[in-house]
Amino acid sequence: MSNKRFDSVWDAIEDTPEATESMKLRSALMIALKNHIERAELSQKAAAKLFGVTQPRISDLMRGKINLFALDALVNMAAAAGLHVQMHVQEAKAA
Repeated sequence: MSNKRFDSVWDAIEDTPEATESMKLRSALMIALKNHIERAELSQKAAAKLFGVTQPRISDLMRGKINLFALDALVNMAAAAGLHVQMHVQEAKAA
């Protein structure tokens, strides 16, 4: 068994650096959206209306079904919720 350490779970389970970065961004957005819904005490129906999506879509978000969400869809939902999305780009660390 290897004792290799990873910076995130996505580094450990994704096959490519591209997939890893996408999953990191998508998961961060999903967590932010879920936290927003919980802090605002929104029902799934109210969140769906606010985000401009269906209630089943909010259910998928709340259950963490990351594979069902594209990055642009999550950014659109965040913007509709009045959240500001910011991105920082930097050189990758050498392996």
